[in-house]
Formats: sequence, structure tokens, C-alpha cells
Amino acid sequence: MRLLPKHPKRRKRLALIVLMIAGIGSAVALAAVALRQNINLFYSPSQILAGDAPRNHLFRIGGLVEKGSLKRNSNNLEIHFEVTDTVNKVPVIYTGILPDLFREGQGVVAQGKLGADGVFVASTVLAKHDENYMPPEAAQAISDAQKLKLQSTMTGN
Repeated sequence: MRLLPKHPKRRKRLALIVLMIAGIGSAVALAAVALRQNINLFYSPSQILAGDAPRNHLFRIGGLVEKGSLKRNSNNLEIHFEVTDTVNKVPVIYTGILPDLFREGQGVVAQGKLGADGVFVASTVLAKHDENYMPPEAAQAISDAQKLKLQSTMTGN
């Protein structure tokens, strides 16, 4: 039994089709890998402390800047602060100039990586726009954390 057609034109056509399918498959696979590497997922401090956030992978954290946690290094542009969802908090280190609207007690979203020591090393910090605005991710994280806290107090845990 023959697997390849007898005619040379059909062989060429079959080879071309196989090459096209392999090329399209390779392009789709490369695109999927590139997209997976560039996705920036969002995690709340409670999710990070629960171990849901990946270590050494770029993601975003959001919540409120914990009041009294802001510490600036006088020798360089390094800033330490904590992000809270009103239930849990995660320490953050950022080196650079903070946005003008960055303040303690205000909404913030930071992008970076979580270190092995549990400290989030931010590469970008975004602050809220005005007194009535909080980044949607940060508002949702705070709302979810407060619901969990209320559920745990109602069940006695």
C-alpha cells in the first residue's frame, strides 16, 4: 500500500500543504508562548500571602498604601511601604520617583516581582487620579478581603 501519491504534482502539493500546516502551527505556538510571558496578572495582598502569586514572575499588586508604612532612604531613591487590602499587607520596595498623587491611605497598583523573602520589588507604581478614584483592581481586592473578613468573623474562625 502506498502512502504517497504516484504523481509528482500531487506529491509537491501534499508537501506544500504539510509545510503550511507546520508553519502555521509553529506561529501559533510562538504567539502563545509570547502572550503567556507578557501577561501581568493582578493579586491582592491576601492572595499573595495565601501563596497564589508566582515568585520571580512579573505581576501587579493593588490595594491601599498602609498609613505609617512609608519610609524613604535619604541616600538614594529607594522607598519602602506596605500595600494592604485592609486584612493583610505586603511590604513593597520601589526605587524611583513616585507619582505626585502617591500618599499613605490612598489606592495604589504596583507592578513587579515577589522576592523569596516575601517583599514585592516594584518596577512601576501607579497612584489614583483624584479623591474619588481608586484603581478598579485595588477596589475589588479591598472589597473581596473585607467580605472574607466578615465571613470569618461570622463563622467564628
